[in-house]
Amino acid sequence: MVNLNKEKIKLITFDLYNTLARFWPPVEEIQVLACSRLGVKVSQTNISSGYLLADTFMAKENAIYPVRDRQREERKIFFNKYEQIILQGAGIESDLQFADLVWKEIQKIPYALKLFDDVIPVLEQLRLLGYKLIILSNVDRNSDELMDFLGLRGQLDYFLTSRDIGADKPHSPIFLESLKLANVKPFEAIHIGDQFDTDILGARKVGMNTILIDRRNEYRNFNPLPNEIRNNVDIIQSLNELLLVLN
Repeated sequence: MVNLNKEKIKLITFDLYNTLARFWPPVEEIQVLACSRLGVKVSQTNISSGYLLADTFMAKENAIYPVRDRQREERKIFFNKYEQIILQGAGIESDLQFADLVWKEIQKIPYALKLFDDVIPVLEQLRLLGYKLIILSNVDRNSDELMDFLGLRGQLDYFLTSRDIGADKPHSPIFLESLKLANVKPFEAIHIGDQFDTDILGARKVGMNTILIDRRNEYRNFNPLPNEIRNNVDIIQSLNELLLVLN
């Protein structure tokens, strides 16, 4: 592992979406269904590549001006562009008007967050090993409600959202608050997340250790990290691998 002194680690922080939880049904299925309703055929594999590009776009936009703080019309424009990037990454050339139609169809399809299968068993093991555990999420929702909905109460020390802190990752306040609550130094903490710009660079900015989780091999298959970055970041595919790292 890159410069990790695992004996000193006391706190593990986690991103939520695509790290601990995902939308269910999967977002790829939702996109395929929405497109089919508009007469467009697309594969889930191609949609996956589009999502990686779109989520990178979202991370960079949030770093500039959080989407949750934008006016209604600004958010509409953002999500139309976000959808356009998904479609273009999937090989479908789309203008913003068509992207808007797809996004509206998506809003009609019911979906919710669901934990990955490895989450609860690994969190239980980490708690038995004595680590403090905190979620850091850019989601604009009430953390108590989310914790109960996902069945995470009793599994975590804290659940911090951008709504709680008033700042999104990659900005420092949410990372610094987790260190303060856990009463640890940055080198005593690891942040686990799926976004390089938002999670890895944001946590490193305050001095935390980092691990990139790439559950679907997206960075390998669709948008490889440059060699100079890949050689300087630890990547796992599941939380079970995190237990091996810390062992």
